[in-house]
Amino acid sequence: MESRKKPIRVSFNSPAILVFTGICLIAQILNVLTHGASNTAVFSVYRSSLLDPLTYVRCICHVFGHTGWSHLLANLMYILILGPMIEEKYGTSNTVIVMAATAVVTGIINMVFFPSVMLLGASGIVFAFILISSITTTEDRTIPVTFILVAILYIGQQVYEGIFVKDNISQMAHIVGGIVGSFLGFVMNRRK
Repeated sequence: MESRKKPIRVSFNSPAILVFTGICLIAQILNVLTHGASNTAVFSVYRSSLLDPLTYVRCICHVFGHTGWSHLLANLMYILILGPMIEEKYGTSNTVIVMAATAVVTGIINMVFFPSVMLLGASGIVFAFILISSITTTEDRTIPVTFILVAILYIGQQVYEGIFVKDNISQMAHIVGGIVGSFLGFVMNRRK
């Protein structure tokens, strides 16, 4: 008897990452269509009145907005490479928690300490994912050397650039994203 080969099919393998990517693409299309008004209204965070309900929406939604296609694609490349591995290892709900926690923490820090800076983009999530992906061990009370090296290289580079390089990149979001990702990565590994 001849066995039939299963047809090749496309799988929706990483729901949190794919939905996040879709929202980012929609936000970028809205940004283009509104000539930046949607980014200012919803998809960026900056100091605003705590009585304004959009202040709280922006505190999370700023990770969906990007300054342009190249900014968006650069962030999505890392998210689409690292995110599915993280989502497979830790689960969809934990991946969403990491993304939401990174958004909220970077948003609040930006509003408090950088009141005149408008923050947008998913690079804090990228750095959270980079640090989480370097935590390869589940052994209790151990810190992998790969994690230490990645933390030194990535966070060290951001500290250096934050002090010595003048650009429109938020090293704060990168550093805070890396810290949030590290903390949550170790917490999630401990639970496993």
